[in-house]
Amino acid sequence: MAHQSELIAEDIHAYLKAQEEKSLLRFITCGSVDDGKSTLIGRLLWDSKMIFEDQLAALEADSKRVGTQGEKIDYALLLDGLQAEREQGITIDVAYRFFSTDKRKFIVADTPGHEQYTRNMVTGASTAQVAVILIDARKGVLTQTRRHSYLVSLVGIRNIVLAINKMDLVDYNHDRFETIRKEYELFAQGLGFEQVTAIPISALEGDNILTRSARTPWYQGPTLMEHLETVQITDDADQRPFRMRVQWVNRPNLDFRGFCGTIASGTIRPGDTVAVASSGKTSTVARIVTMNGDLPEAVAGQAVTLTLNDEIDISRGDLLAPPETRPQVADQFQARLVWLHEEALLPGRSYLLKAGATSVPAQVSEITFKVNVNTLQHEPGKTLALNEVGVCNLSVDKPIPFDAYRDNRATGNFILIDRLSNATVGAGMIDAPLERATDGHWQTLDVDKKAHAALKGQQPRVLWFTGLPGAGKSTLANLVEKKLHSLGRHTCILDGDNLRHGINRDLGYSDADQVEHIRRVAEVAKLFVDAGQIVLASVVSPFRSERAVAREILEPGEFIEIYVNTPLQLCEERDTRGVFKKARAGELKNVAGIDAAYEAPENPEIVVDGAAHSPEELALQVVGQIFGDQSAIEWHI
Repeated sequence: MAHQSELIAEDIHAYLKAQEEKSLLRFITCGSVDDGKSTLIGRLLWDSKMIFEDQLAALEADSKRVGTQGEKIDYALLLDGLQAEREQGITIDVAYRFFSTDKRKFIVADTPGHEQYTRNMVTGASTAQVAVILIDARKGVLTQTRRHSYLVSLVGIRNIVLAINKMDLVDYNHDRFETIRKEYELFAQGLGFEQVTAIPISALEGDNILTRSARTPWYQGPTLMEHLETVQITDDADQRPFRMRVQWVNRPNLDFRGFCGTIASGTIRPGDTVAVASSGKTSTVARIVTMNGDLPEAVAGQAVTLTLNDEIDISRGDLLAPPETRPQVADQFQARLVWLHEEALLPGRSYLLKAGATSVPAQVSEITFKVNVNTLQHEPGKTLALNEVGVCNLSVDKPIPFDAYRDNRATGNFILIDRLSNATVGAGMIDAPLERATDGHWQTLDVDKKAHAALKGQQPRVLWFTGLPGAGKSTLANLVEKKLHSLGRHTCILDGDNLRHGINRDLGYSDADQVEHIRRVAEVAKLFVDAGQIVLASVVSPFRSERAVAREILEPGEFIEIYVNTPLQLCEERDTRGVFKKARAGELKNVAGIDAAYEAPENPEIVVDGAAHSPEELALQVVGQIFGDQSAIEWHI
């Protein structure tokens, strides 16, 4: 029999019963690369006898084949399951493992130490209660140690184990241990940790893991396992106000309508009054339904279905709460944001914000400051790169309910998703609503877009001309407007270069400024559409996501994307201002097609070939495709 089999061979039912009654601790191991995180967890699994026979046989074979410890068992291989991890001897993905002792159950997340995989570390830390931060005794406190420490404090972990590993490689030197401990505690003073317990260990040799090591007679504290078994974690989720996000509206028949979700905090009983956070509508709980029957009470962590005594409007994503302690509801708020994507954050770009089952378009309107993870100092910045952390102001398209993250982790967090690739690009923790979010309201006007359009006898819309600089967008837009004017249409041109002399004169050509430039053009175009005008917007608009947002703020059919497809070589030949020549010489930066990207439209309404036809012919093509037979009217230019 192998380790784990011996524990359950005699009485499986007694074993399962004992496991059920133990408390559960979730913890994370983190730190810099090669600090021994996977080896430590592998050692814990080995020493706690949580390895099955087949795992043991595979571990012994893998240790000989790809292990890093010679003839010895390589405990890290229990965690490093990906082929790339084993080949490189590193952790890439988050590995979760369960083990238990006589006193407690544990779920441990082994997270990667490489900087490029910091986003995976944030994922593992999001549900942890304790963080075991490993430090290589030879190297001391490193940049990644500081970064991970800041991130675990950011996600709300307050209990830290400072595991100073590889003490065998510094001859179990007491002075070295104390130097690292003092340096780390000095750095961590401003992180809000409630407890930092430093333990000298050797994960490979087993020193101070389960039993006290005779090699460190100068250390009188607990072993790592003793500390994990006895550390007190304050879990007051049941004492906080009731919160439940509706994940599904269950309507199996005409006689039943239930609201399914996992209780984030608080308790709920039949007869309790609940309110929909966003609308304020209230009702009382009729039943608490589960697959095992109705409950007299439900607490945080339980998945339940609530039925109410009144028919009120509740949809997926709504947050239920007591009416007297409703969460904040706002469309603008401040949050701490960890950026998780190689493509930098661009303020003003539209992302998808997902909080629980709620998804809503959102923008980072301002980066208040970035946090230097080495010094914890605040630094100015216009964007966030991969793994950077900043305090940002965000705005969403409609008000959403939330609590401050410090008050409720479950209802105060969110992720940002790229709307084109669906990649998760950011993870955020909400601090507070912005005061201006509740100050204004949308003024209703009697003379609306329909009335303006009827007076002018036309359908308002935006003709959005996009293409490389020098593609002929402005020339084409000008000719199309002249044609429409001759047909009696009411038009307006928004030329990107002209706007930079006025409303956009404060913007440059960086990616962030391009995003804001396009946003302003789109918003101005919408105002003209609301006035019944046909708008011709001639802007490079290099990003698909921003053109998509320009389309979305208008009604279906009002946005017509016209791609002026002109080869770069021809654009350069037409360049009368010397833009491309300066860009080629390195004198001008952020020129689309040279040192900045241009994302060609994937499904534009109209594509014109800027090299195959004259501008006059292209203008006739555009008018003909949009207005049909009207293009047959004599051409007057």
